[in-house]
Amino acid sequence: MRVVIQRVKHASVTIEGKLKSQIAQGYLILLGIEEADNTEDIEWLGRKIQGLRVFDDENGVMNRSIIDIDGEILVVSQFTLMASYKKGNRPSYIRAAGHATAIPLYEEFCKKLEELINKEVKTGEFGADMKVELLNDGPVTICMDTKNKE
Repeated sequence: MRVVIQRVKHASVTIEGKLKSQIAQGYLILLGIEEADNTEDIEWLGRKIQGLRVFDDENGVMNRSIIDIDGEILVVSQFTLMASYKKGNRPSYIRAAGHATAIPLYEEFCKKLEELINKEVKTGEFGADMKVELLNDGPVTICMDTKNKE
């Protein structure tokens, strides 16, 4: 499981010209899932995201978590995070999980984050052509991969 976490002032997802979800200050999380991912990956990522301290405190030091600032989260599924680019110029997405695996894990990931931050997590729409807008704050962008826990 891979995530790209972006600290944002605001973010939104639009599908076919209609606003699906939007958040104010918090995280836009792009989530890539592969067939080998499981509940343990969700638990680990959820706790890392909950505890991540990348929001400024009163001294301008990144020392506050998403909970500390009462921030919001928007999670967007993105199979292209699982791209393999070793051969040639056209990425392969063979590592990306199929719908039967990815959709339940995506939903479980969002529910886990809701439980951890005690707030509704906004989402995109799995498999849809989404237009994602954001104002990256900093910019602060963190990448995590459950295959690199150590």
